[in-house]
Amino acid sequence: MSRSFLGMPAFPRAAAVTTRDTRLRANLTHATHTIRDKRARAVAELDDWAELRAAGAAIKDRTLRHLDHYLERLEASVTAAGGRVHWAADADEANRIVTRLVRETGEREVVKVKSMATQETGLNEALERAGIRAYETDLAELIVQLGDDLPSHILVPAIHRNRGEIRDIFRREMGKWGRPAPEGLSDSPAELAEAARRHLREKFLSAKVGISGANFMVADTGTLVVVESEGNGRMCLTLPETLISVVGIEKVVPSWQDLEVFLQLLPRSSTAERMNPYTTTWTGTADGDGPRTFHLVLLDNGRSDTLADTVGRQALRCIRCSACLNVCPVYERAGGHAYGSPYPGPIGAILTPQLRGLAGPLEESLPYASSLCGACYEVCPVAIDIPEVLVHLRERVVEGGPVTRRGARVVLKPAKGHAAERAALRAAAWAFDHPGALRGGMRLAARTRRLHPRRLPGPGRAWSDTRALPAVPAESFRDWWQRTRGGAGQAAGGPGGSGDSGSSSDFDGSGNSGKGDVG
Repeated sequence: MSRSFLGMPAFPRAAAVTTRDTRLRANLTHATHTIRDKRARAVAELDDWAELRAAGAAIKDRTLRHLDHYLERLEASVTAAGGRVHWAADADEANRIVTRLVRETGEREVVKVKSMATQETGLNEALERAGIRAYETDLAELIVQLGDDLPSHILVPAIHRNRGEIRDIFRREMGKWGRPAPEGLSDSPAELAEAARRHLREKFLSAKVGISGANFMVADTGTLVVVESEGNGRMCLTLPETLISVVGIEKVVPSWQDLEVFLQLLPRSSTAERMNPYTTTWTGTADGDGPRTFHLVLLDNGRSDTLADTVGRQALRCIRCSACLNVCPVYERAGGHAYGSPYPGPIGAILTPQLRGLAGPLEESLPYASSLCGACYEVCPVAIDIPEVLVHLRERVVEGGPVTRRGARVVLKPAKGHAAERAALRAAAWAFDHPGALRGGMRLAARTRRLHPRRLPGPGRAWSDTRALPAVPAESFRDWWQRTRGGAGQAAGGPGGSGDSGSSSDFDGSGNSGKGDVG
């Protein structure tokens, strides 16, 4: 039975385990640093990268604003080209549609192109329950499948495995799925790739049904696009008699002119290549060329609800390049499995809670799986402001918000476990509204600073387990100002002077004007 992400623990619990895995951290550090350094060099070659990035964001935003129009145009174009379009409101419906379509062919085996959408729906597990075996053909996905593992990276799902581990998996498991690994297989990349090629060739030549996702869908012509580096995807897309593509509704672009922008942004941001080695496009069906039957399953699964969020909807711009993962210090240390979703890293921290709803401990913890350093935003080729969305989702977690879905309706429920935080914020608000009480509290804190504990009690202990409590100064800023500049301050309207309105919001403890972000 294949493993799935269902039932994964909240991010802090999972990360507490994965961060102690020294081999995992070494594998991730080596791989992510290599990829991001190559990407930086590839992006630096283009003088107009900033303009391309802005164009990509603008195209995505325009398409999302009129998504209903472009999806209807896409459906008409696919149908006119000989394909059939199916609409899936959620993961279960998508899996039922695909399972039925495969059963109608009479086949019990399918080959698959790497697909984030089918990982999201758990299609492999659904097919397995129906007695249908799905074979992953992307090299990294093959490693994950043979190892009864879960993907941990968008671009390189087996990034957490080194060559020795892959060799052992091939030796142990390949024979159970088809052609076994050759005797004496070493951990040489060339030998590992050759073993995979021979193993997969049998599947390509015998499979009658292929299942794919798509990187983009062109509404004007009904064309689907898959970009890859190995050529295995092209084998799946051209050899089977029946092709079923499961694609998120946000992947549509209006025209080929728009597609051209993304075909420049994606390869440099993902594989650090000037162009993808294999860019496969298909439009419906054609006599004597490619599959004779084509089905397109358009997947919603929370995307419409995400679209309704004016801040969070920018996550739907994502083109799955994985650049944000490769620069994220949290992902580098925790790995992809800790995110409990096919979408790991910074993009997963904002996409998963929106697609699933803030329905449980995992989804509520993901917006906090970030240091808010902003590196993810800097490298995103479509300018998704991930830190902004993270803060927005944290606000929804604390206040309670759209968290569970029943059918097509979004149901509100109160947030749990945040009563102490809300009480603390109310107390702080009261203190800031009463300058005398605030001043007295600051003086009391300064005079008793030697008695302060090093760790917070009760619920605050979790915060101070990994942070040092800030030292309280010997006197507050107000007292220091009064002592050193009392006369001048009063004349100029400083603290305590005639110009002081008495509002504690004029200055914070560091001397900054309290009109902006207070933390």
